[in-house]
Order: sequence, then structure tokens, then C-alpha cells
Amino acid sequence: MQDCRFVDLNATMEEGQQVAVLWQEEESLAFVANGRAYRSEFHVNPSAETMLQLRGEMRLHYLTPDGEEKVRVLREGEYMYCPPGVPHSPRFPPGAFALITERKRRPGEHDRFLWFCAQCNVKVYEAVFEVRDYAENPVSAAYREYYGSVEHRTCKACGHVMPAPEDRSFERVNPPSRALRGD
Repeated sequence: MQDCRFVDLNATMEEGQQVAVLWQEEESLAFVANGRAYRSEFHVNPSAETMLQLRGEMRLHYLTPDGEEKVRVLREGEYMYCPPGVPHSPRFPPGAFALITERKRRPGEHDRFLWFCAQCNVKVYEAVFEVRDYAENPVSAAYREYYGSVEHRTCKACGHVMPAPEDRSFERVNPPSRALRGD
């Protein structure tokens, strides 16, 4: 039998990490995400996900089953559920934080990251990862892959090149979290 775990979310936010993994167990994964100024892709999870906005506001972009893009603003204290397979893009600035809970990925499951052209809305690129350890910050890995290639950012339908962000923080390795406490 394992012991209970406790986390000081305020201390975790003060550390300011991009991703602070609180725990990863077979059926449970929890982390605190710090906002990214440059987030533009849609993430597709193989499992359900919940998000609790801890600090600041999030503009959650998501695609309906009909492919329509919708935006919902989550304010501090608001909580949402995202079913498996729903493309979603949580957009919030650095210094805003969300608590994310989902199921740890099973072997062979893949997370997908989709970018669409800002000019004609055609899918420009899709990155696919088997996420084994969320502390490796798979969103930043997807950004490194996407922004590291002009070919990946060029729309084959209209020729528009998606610009790389000035904020290159996704190029840094995410330091390990010190948020987990056993007291």
C-alpha cells in the first residue's frame, strides 16, 4: 500500500516551471502547467482530461465533432472536462496556471499535436508522440519539432509560412519538479 501524497499548489506555481508533474501513477497523472505565450496547436489526448484554472485566465480553443472551432474562457476556479479524442488548445499567458489531471498513457497510445494554417485553416502539420513520462514535457517536444522546420510550418494548400515565436522557452529542458512532498 502506498502512502497519501500532498502538494502545495501555491509553492508549485511560485517555482514557475513550464510543467510541474505532481505524480504519475498507472491510472492517474497530475501536473501544474504554466501558460505559454506562443501556444497555437490543438492537442488530442487518448484519455479524458480535466483542467482547473488556478491563476489567471485560459482561452480554451476546441474543435466540435463537426470541426467547428469554439473558444471558452476559463477563469480562476473554473473546472472543465475534455473527453478523449477532442482536439483542444489551452491558451493562457506565462504566469497563469492550470491544474491538469488525466490518465497516464498506456504503452502504444499516442498523443497528437495539430497545427492549422492561419490563412486557410488547412492542417499544416501533425506531430505524434508516445508519451512515457510527462516530466519530459511533450508539448515542448512537439513545439521543437514543429518550429524547428520551415517545411513543417509551411501550408501546402496556400504556401503561407507560420512564423516561429519570439519566445523560444520551449527549447529549454524542463527542470524536474520539487513540488511533491511527503508530509
